[in-house]
Amino acid sequence: MMRATVRYVADGTYLVHGTHTNWVILTEGDAVTLIDTGYPGDREGLLASLTEVGSSPRAVTAVLITHAHNDHLGSAEYLSAAYGTPVYTHEAEVPHARRDFLHQVSVGQVLRGGWRPGVLPWAAHALRSGGTADVAVTAPEPFPRSGPLDLPGRPVPVHTPGHTAGHCAFHLPERGVVVSGDALVTGHPTSRTEGPQMLTDMFHHERVTAVASLDVLGGLDGDLLLPGHGPLHEGPVREAARLARERAH
Repeated sequence: MMRATVRYVADGTYLVHGTHTNWVILTEGDAVTLIDTGYPGDREGLLASLTEVGSSPRAVTAVLITHAHNDHLGSAEYLSAAYGTPVYTHEAEVPHARRDFLHQVSVGQVLRGGWRPGVLPWAAHALRSGGTADVAVTAPEPFPRSGPLDLPGRPVPVHTPGHTAGHCAFHLPERGVVVSGDALVTGHPTSRTEGPQMLTDMFHHERVTAVASLDVLGGLDGDLLLPGHGPLHEGPVREAARLARERAH
């Protein structure tokens, strides 16, 4: 069984480390918001993480997707089909989640970057975990409103395009938290850098736009950064975004 490590980071807020990727659980009473779902191969760990926080798949009010890459979308359709859980993402990401198209690193790009430390072991792991599996969501929906969503944690979607066209971070101003997805990470198996950074260029659909989105993240108030990859970062999110931008040039 794939193990997932659950870390309590703020009131009703849990960062869960799966295999090379993270998801976030927001609780409010008996209800849960789930942000991202890991790889398809993370499913047992995903379900176990809900149990560990005293919840269950049936209690998930909604799945919010930062972006529709396989390592974040992996179990969204499963939860939708099995439990009727709505799956929300940015309107520009809805067709991506349906797999009308795919903006994801190609095998050719991975092979061309295979000389970089960590790339080929990461690629082998990604394949084993379902990185090329069909995880299309049948009926993804755009966020039902602007501003805070009427869901546990009251997350505020923040459009941060570049990694994909509809990539979104989620701001939890009441909890001092920013869930940054892949717009801003703190580590990755293909990187030898530790701390706030962008992912390697091959992972971004539009790198220039992704760099610009760091300024958007830098404008959010918060002292806890919950990234799509890497450990929790404690400290002003604006400083984390500034450091990542410096490292990007």
